[in-house]
Amino acid sequence: MGYVMRVRLASFCIGAATASCAGLYILHKDYKFAYQSFSQQMNDLHKSLESRISSLEKLRQTETSEQVAAAEQSSD
Repeated sequence: MGYVMRVRLASFCIGAATASCAGLYILHKDYKFAYQSFSQQMNDLHKSLESRISSLEKLRQTETSEQVAAAEQSSD
């Protein structure tokens, strides 16, 4: 009976270790995929925000130059 119990215990430990390794591998892949997805979303958001800021700066420059031109015409 002692031999059978040792074999069962060894089999259980090997199965638990195998399941643990498989679970950790799946969690690692899931974490890596989630990180890449989040990183891509943040990069897209940053590019979108950067383009909005540059277009607003261009708009502000054109408005400023128009105001300067109008001020010069009114002073003449």
